[in-house]
Amino acid sequence: MVLGKVRALAIYFDTLNEHNLPAYSGGDLVSGRVVVEVTGDVRVKSLDITARGVAKVRWTESRNAGANTAYTQNYTEEVEYLHHCDTLIGEDRDADCPEEGLTVLHPGLHEFAFSFNLPQMALATSFEGKHGSVKYWVKAELHRPWLLPVKAKKEFIVFEHIDINTPLLLAPQAGTKEKTLCCWFCASGPISLSAKIERKGYTPGESIQIFAEVENCSSRVVVPKAALYQTQTFYAKGKGKEIQQLVSNLRGDPLPQGKSQSWEGKMLKIPPVSPSILDCPIIKVEYVLMVYVDIPGGLNLSLSLPLVIGTIPLYASASRTSSISSNCSTMSWLGLSDPPEAPPSYSDLAISESHRRDCLRGCDRHDSGGEDPASVLTYITEFRYLPPPLYSEVDPYPAPVEECGSSDVRRPDTCPSR
Repeated sequence: MVLGKVRALAIYFDTLNEHNLPAYSGGDLVSGRVVVEVTGDVRVKSLDITARGVAKVRWTESRNAGANTAYTQNYTEEVEYLHHCDTLIGEDRDADCPEEGLTVLHPGLHEFAFSFNLPQMALATSFEGKHGSVKYWVKAELHRPWLLPVKAKKEFIVFEHIDINTPLLLAPQAGTKEKTLCCWFCASGPISLSAKIERKGYTPGESIQIFAEVENCSSRVVVPKAALYQTQTFYAKGKGKEIQQLVSNLRGDPLPQGKSQSWEGKMLKIPPVSPSILDCPIIKVEYVLMVYVDIPGGLNLSLSLPLVIGTIPLYASASRTSSISSNCSTMSWLGLSDPPEAPPSYSDLAISESHRRDCLRGCDRHDSGGEDPASVLTYITEFRYLPPPLYSEVDPYPAPVEECGSSDVRRPDTCPSR
C-alpha cells in the first residue's frame, strides 16, 4: 500500500462575531472543526486537541554587582484560566484496522467536530502588552506512526464583559485644584482648575464630554489640555512593572494672564482600545483621564479622573437619565445655584369659584337651547384653563329632587308616573 501525505491540517470555529473573529465569554460553548486533507491513505494513531487560556508575564532586569560584573534577573509569572483536552481519533475509536490499533484516512478532506465550555468564572480578557499577555487558543496534533506529529494552532478571543450601566460606573467624576507659581521671592497669583465628566464608564468609540473651568491669575501664558492614558501593570515575584501609553488627547486655547476659559462639554473620542482588566492577579489594564494646565517653565497643574472601559454600552434609558442628572449637576457645578422658577399653583390663578359656576350654567343653557355649537366653543376654551374642582366629600351641586308624596322624597328617576 502506497502511503499518502497530510496536505493540510486546519482549525475552524463555528461562531464568529461581526468582525469575522471567534469571540466568547465565560461559560460560552466553543465549537468548531478540525479539517484534515490527505493525498493518499494515511494511518493515524490519534488526533488530539488541547484548549488553553493563560495569562503570562515576563521581563528581564540587569543589575551591576561590582566594577566588572553584572547579573540578569528574570521575572516570570503565569496564571492558567483554561485547560481542556480531547481525543478526536484514537485507539478507542478505531474501526478500520483494529488489529493494528490505527485509523486509516482515505484521500480527501476529513472533518472532526469538537466542542467545550469555557469555565463559569471571571476570565481575563484577551490582551497583548509589552511585558505580558492573556491568550486563549485551540491546538490540534495529528500523530502518525514513525513520523513527527502535524500540528495546527488557532487563537480565539475572550471578553470578560464589563457593564457600564452600573451605579458605580454611571456616577460623575469631578475634581478641583489650585496652584501658585513662585520664583525666588516673587510669587504670582494662583492658577485654578476644575473639571468634571458625566460618568466613569465608557466603551470604545464613545466621546467623553469634558466640563472644565480654568482661571489664570499668574504672570504666564498657560494652555489647558486633556489626555486619556492607558496604564499597564505587570506583577511577578512580588514586583510590579508599569507602562503608561497615551491613547487620545486634545488641546484648548492659550490663556493669558488674568483670563479664564470654560469647556462646555468638550469632546474627547475614545479610539478602539482593550477593555479594562481589573480582576487578573498578574496583569492590570486601567485608564485615567488627565485634565491639566500646561505651564511653561513649571510643573503642570493636573487632575486625574479614573475611567473604566467596558464592553456593554450605555442603554438608551440610562443615557437619558445620565444626561438629565448630568445637566442638573452641571448647572450647580458651574455656579448656577438658583433653581429654575417653579410653575404657578392653581391657587394663584385669578379665577373665582363664582366665575366657574357661571361658566357651567352658561354651558347648560346653550346645551338645552340647541344654539349654534360654535358659540359653545367660547365656554369650552375658557373652561380649558380653569383649575380642577375643589375636592369635597359633599357634592357641591346635588341633583334636584321632587316630592312623590306627603312623606316620600325620591329621586326623579324613581318617582312613579301618575
